[in-house]
Amino acid sequence: MAGTLCAVMLAVAACGGGDSATGGSGGGGGPIKVGLLTTLSGPASAGFVGAEPGVNARLQAYKAEGGKCSDRQFELVTADDQSSPQGALAGAQKLVQQDKVYGLLEVSSYFFGAAKYLTTSAKGTPTIGGAFDSAPQWLDSDNNLFAALAKVPDFSKTYTTTGEYWKRLGVTKVASVAYDNKASQDGMNQVLRSSDAAGLPRAYVNDTLAFGSADIGAIVLGIKNSGADALYLPITPDVSLAIVGGLRQAGVNLKSIISATGYGADLLASPPAVQAAQGMTFVSQTLPVESNTPATQKLSNALKQFAGSPSGVPTFSETYGWLSADLFIHGLEAAGCDASQASFLSTLRDDRNWDGGGLLAGKADFVQLSSDQDCVFLVDLKGDAFVPVPNWAPGCGTRIG
Repeated sequence: MAGTLCAVMLAVAACGGGDSATGGSGGGGGPIKVGLLTTLSGPASAGFVGAEPGVNARLQAYKAEGGKCSDRQFELVTADDQSSPQGALAGAQKLVQQDKVYGLLEVSSYFFGAAKYLTTSAKGTPTIGGAFDSAPQWLDSDNNLFAALAKVPDFSKTYTTTGEYWKRLGVTKVASVAYDNKASQDGMNQVLRSSDAAGLPRAYVNDTLAFGSADIGAIVLGIKNSGADALYLPITPDVSLAIVGGLRQAGVNLKSIISATGYGADLLASPPAVQAAQGMTFVSQTLPVESNTPATQKLSNALKQFAGSPSGVPTFSETYGWLSADLFIHGLEAAGCDASQASFLSTLRDDRNWDGGGLLAGKADFVQLSSDQDCVFLVDLKGDAFVPVPNWAPGCGTRIG
């Protein structure tokens, strides 16, 4: 997580930000070079194959719809975090120092490895992303990071959201399984504190699962023996489904199983996954496309047209790729199509008008990053389709700690 300073000879070009929308080259009107840091290799890569298609779909849809800056050319360059914090740092350095991008988008669980570098040596480069990696820099409004969400995830805060949802289902005891990394563990602990506040005791907790491990036999047995009737899984869908399948084979029927990821077309494309996920509930930070609003229709149609999606249902990484690109476009329009990086940063920081084109639960505030509410969308898998949870569109909890 330690930042790496730019070499002296690259200090002006790579660290200080450029004077125009062409990165550090000067002169407006040229191509706008946009960098994407995501996971292209390593054990986490399967969950991020949609990041680049999601970004491309938003950029191409913008060109097709003739937006304010649509006459500018967007040049997308990518970097691989290699499923590691060190890889994220190297990828960010490549995009800033070698590719000299105007702005950087990120869809990565390992972004925290690059966060210090980007907010110090590369502080002039606008950086937009999912903010689900737990880097503390996302919670600082005095830097160049912007979360492409209605609010920055702050896992140190406790909200009533999940606890109240489980309580209304009649849950009595809860279980949770997390990876042995900070993002997964922090997400788990936030939900467990919510269930504590609702008077629902913890029956089984495991936060030592190795990333990429398929050894879930002991976990299944532990949940079964605990007597838990609700389960929260802030882990990848494949492992979540393996645990759920093991529980059902063991005759364990829970009142609620919530997965932090998994909503999307990639699950629907796998008949065994669809069968295993029946009755599970999935979290979505955006309005589900099954809501069939103008905003979700726009996203769905663009994914079909520009990302080759058969169903138009976004994957997790496609969603964050789309949102990151959408916020970048919003910032560029607000600052001016030929705006300098500095102007882009100051203009977007003061902006209060972005809501993901209607996909988010509210408008983002890039100064007041901490929120008194936590709003999420929940969908159930029923048959071969996702169905929004009734009276939960979205469900919002209040902050209690």
